[in-house]
Amino acid sequence: MSGEEAPTQQQPPEQEKKPEDPPPAADAPQEPGGSPATPAVEEKEVKAEEEKPVSWRVLVLTGHGGYDKVKLQVKTQSKPPQLKAGEVLVRVKACGLNFAELLGRQGLYDLLPAPPVTMGMEGSGVIEAVGDDVEDRKVGDRVIAMSRCGMWQEMVVVPVNRTFLMPEEMSFEEGAALPVNYLTAYMMLFEMANLRPGKSVLVHMAAGGVGIAATQLCQTIQDVTVFGTASASKHETIARGGVTHPIDYRTKDYVEEIRKISPKGVDIVLDPLGGSDTQKGFSLLKPLGILVVFGAANCVTGQKKNLLAMAKTWYNQLSLNTLKLMQSNKAVSGFHLGHLSDEELISSAMFKLLELYRQGKIKPCIDSCYHFEEVAEAMKRMHERQNVGKVILLPEPKKEEEKPKSAAEAGENEGAINKKEEEVTEEVKAETD
Repeated sequence: MSGEEAPTQQQPPEQEKKPEDPPPAADAPQEPGGSPATPAVEEKEVKAEEEKPVSWRVLVLTGHGGYDKVKLQVKTQSKPPQLKAGEVLVRVKACGLNFAELLGRQGLYDLLPAPPVTMGMEGSGVIEAVGDDVEDRKVGDRVIAMSRCGMWQEMVVVPVNRTFLMPEEMSFEEGAALPVNYLTAYMMLFEMANLRPGKSVLVHMAAGGVGIAATQLCQTIQDVTVFGTASASKHETIARGGVTHPIDYRTKDYVEEIRKISPKGVDIVLDPLGGSDTQKGFSLLKPLGILVVFGAANCVTGQKKNLLAMAKTWYNQLSLNTLKLMQSNKAVSGFHLGHLSDEELISSAMFKLLELYRQGKIKPCIDSCYHFEEVAEAMKRMHERQNVGKVILLPEPKKEEEKPKSAAEAGENEGAINKKEEEVTEEVKAETD
């Protein structure tokens, strides 16, 4: 697949012209009594039905750079995807947008294959077909699905062990919002930091997907104090969500603010920022405290790769030797879900998270939903840190009368007209014999 630069005007997705279904074989040879002549005729008709061309919408990263590098295309195959043993075909209803995709668009995410490539690590939908040896999933099951990449499309083939049955009360949007953010927060807090009653935690970007997930999970343990950094406009929201001490990182020094409240510092620091913030986080740790580094958001300062920001982050990174670490009585660890290959560990954590959801102890916070046509706006919203919670992408075509649907936009005057630039949909035919 490949894509060219988008013209200024957006075109609606071109619909594949599918061949009409063959008319009923009313004049087919009949056996006495009116039954079909031979099983071979039925088998031939079923085979023809199975091999009808199929088309689906897909978001393709056509090159590294700005928002315009992600194109909406229509992929066409001469027959439905062929499933291998242990695979399922999922009709995707919602996809999650993560910071990793912002990095991937800029060429800063090492696990993403070179363009053209479809991004997306999580989604939810309905199983449409199952391969051989699949016993615990069936057509019609509502599932959460995960993959290293490739989830940003209407149909996707995934291994069955990368799917998880959704609770009946869970929406597709919530299903798409749960895996990456909540697995990341759960692994860091419970598998690495061993969160226990009475501990204190610093959560950066507390209004983001991982930040809200971490805050909710902290509430499942008694007497945990949460310090959360976010812009002032988000403080009321994150305080309602469980942040004990919201801190405006834009106008105040969060290290000083934490020291005023807790002179000894905190027990756990979750660091998605990198650079000088990692050094600050280490300095804030109490004796026997732990710093968990899981991102480098400070590297991303604009639509495109910023070499100066990358160099600054690298130069200011935390540098330690084992002797200094030993003398400090502190721990430093790193977490990257994409590099975690232990499927059993991932599945075990997912089952625990789904049980917490059923118990009402956690609930994904959906900031906004954007159709595939609006992927640039979705990325911009996350990049500019306007979101409170998860940004969701919807594969289904956008209806002309639909308006933006973030929580903030929902409260605006309905009579106002919000004009947007839209992406061009390209039609790409990939013939498969």
